[in-house]
Amino acid sequence: MDIRALDWSLLQSFLQVAKAGSLSAASRACGVSQPTLGRHVRALETALEQPLFIRKPDGQSLTALGHQLYDHVRKMEDAASHVALTAAGKSARLEGRVRITASRVVAYWHLPPILARLRAEEPGIQIDLVASDMPENLMHREADIALRMFRPERGNLIAQKIAELPLGLYAAQSYIARAGRPDTPEALMKMDFVGFDRSELILRLMAQNGLHVTRDFFPLRCEDQLVNWSLVCSGAVWAGSSV
Repeated sequence: MDIRALDWSLLQSFLQVAKAGSLSAASRACGVSQPTLGRHVRALETALEQPLFIRKPDGQSLTALGHQLYDHVRKMEDAASHVALTAAGKSARLEGRVRITASRVVAYWHLPPILARLRAEEPGIQIDLVASDMPENLMHREADIALRMFRPERGNLIAQKIAELPLGLYAAQSYIARAGRPDTPEALMKMDFVGFDRSELILRLMAQNGLHVTRDFFPLRCEDQLVNWSLVCSGAVWAGSSV
């Protein structure tokens, strides 16, 4: 079977189901009905004369052929994304919609005055601002511009350093009055800190600076950095921050 002769929509549906792990999850993710996705997958399996998924009660897993096809279709999807990005880059008009993603702290504290100035200078540009600490996939147009504290690890993307933000340790005066001001690194590490619940970012950063701790080091944990900042301001804990 010549893969080039297959309907691209069948391959797209296969890719969505393979990513999501089930028809229902894929339907929610891509907005295509579950019967349509199932019909596309069956049509693709019929064309290839081999099954692509192993059906299970809790979803679907790829067969050996499914894994091989998945790698090829991902490359096709990346190529299609490159075509879209190239076409978008040829537009010389300063108008249209731009989707920007940034961490919640950056989106809350740093971007509003910048975007206000941009709106005044370029009223033809519409901004979709996604305040998220998840690394959106630029290759698949989940965002056009991502402001991140790390360099991208994959994809043919353009990365540029645009600024430096000072980092520091912060605590409310009420916390210092209650717990005392630490005068040594050892005393500091005995203080209460706020950390992330699932993300290992803080753990990795501390390890890079010689401080090897586990998740249990943080008595208060939350993935939302704005909530963490509020916890610090309330006098509950210490935190490292750029705000």
